Amino acid sequence: MPADFEVSPDISDGINVGLMGLGVVGAGVAAHILSNGSSLLGLTGRTVNLKKVLVRDRFRVRDVELPEGVLTTNAEDILFDPDIDIVVEVMGGTYPAEDYLKQALAAGKHIVTANKEVMAKSGSELMTLARDNNANLLFEASVGGGIPIVGCMMNELAANDIRSIRSIINGTTNYILTKMAQERTGFEQALVEAQGLGYAESDPTNDIEGIDAAYKLTILASLAYRRSFQPSDIYREGISKLEPQDFRYAEELGYAIKSLAIANLDEEAVQLRVYPALVPAEHMLAKVDGVYNAVEVEGSLCGQVLVHGAGAGREPTTSAVVGDIIEAACKIGNHSPALMPRNGPELKVKPIGELRSRYYVRLEVADHPGVLAQIAQLLGDGQISIAAVLQRDTHPETDSAEIVITTHPAREDSMQMALRRMENLSQVKKVSNTLRIEE
Repeated sequence: MPADFEVSPDISDGINVGLMGLGVVGAGVAAHILSNGSSLLGLTGRTVNLKKVLVRDRFRVRDVELPEGVLTTNAEDILFDPDIDIVVEVMGGTYPAEDYLKQALAAGKHIVTANKEVMAKSGSELMTLARDNNANLLFEASVGGGIPIVGCMMNELAANDIRSIRSIINGTTNYILTKMAQERTGFEQALVEAQGLGYAESDPTNDIEGIDAAYKLTILASLAYRRSFQPSDIYREGISKLEPQDFRYAEELGYAIKSLAIANLDEEAVQLRVYPALVPAEHMLAKVDGVYNAVEVEGSLCGQVLVHGAGAGREPTTSAVVGDIIEAACKIGNHSPALMPRNGPELKVKPIGELRSRYYVRLEVADHPGVLAQIAQLLGDGQISIAAVLQRDTHPETDSAEIVITTHPAREDSMQMALRRMENLSQVKKVSNTLRIEE
């Protein structure tokens, strides 16, 4: 065992855990603690006991067998039990989870949480509470499931000035996009299949509209730049506007389409965004398929680092949660709290209009001579130059054609202005889709 984790002789051998939530992840955590006591003892030097588990319905049938008297429907049995050392919150949502976390920290209990929404919105406040009460607050499972990116950002990469983060951090959207790319299925069909497999909720809004990814990017950016950000700081687009032909054109142009969560530092401003984008087919992120996640970090010392793995599900998330329990158990009585850095430089959040990017534009236009010249002129007026043009589909019955234009780098606000003007051209029937190209 590393010297940093030696157990002080004046600390009790037993660590008691109160678990809040017994869903998919909670059941996995409970089962692991109950069945792996000897290995946890070997890792922490102390027995780890599951003392109480908070549930809504005590009599519901579950796939984990708990000792008699462990289940409770009263949060106070955990929050105000002086014998419980670590509170593990896997309930999700902000209410009542956030209130429970605040009460537990105020009581000096150590916290392990997988709650990305609470950490994104109230992480700074919770960190202050943890510091003031000499408690640890650990949240590895809040981003990337089993991928150890939070600890990596707080420890192994802490010496770096982080220049950028580019990530795929929502397994549901990545599964849908992979399905659309490989089988050319429509968005709705791919979504239904994801729901059938349990990858997407019955209400998939948080996933497909980029809300979940925005929560996770908020956490990563706060760690990377040592400042508190909010989900409202992040520009966000979902994936529902994508169609099978976008994937066909992207492949022809040498790209894959991925939903990316990106943070870029430029001088004294950071730009935060979540949206589907074209990624070069040879790039490592383009090869991340299915429900897998990946986070690429570029640091001043380490260069580019890519962490890849299962981003959700019972086992990967259990791995992250139990890893945090082990860390908390090792730190009790021996270490200062693990806190989110809060001493970084003041940073402005750069609006999306200041983004400089290449663009993919798919249009339905009248199949007449001179249309492309009109579009090129309009783009040129906005200082936007065309890199490539594809025309593959014509529709004689409607006297229309579908064309795809890619541009050289241009400002976002200039591109949006050009698109609005493009829609007003009589020869342009529809601006079908616009995507950014992330090289």
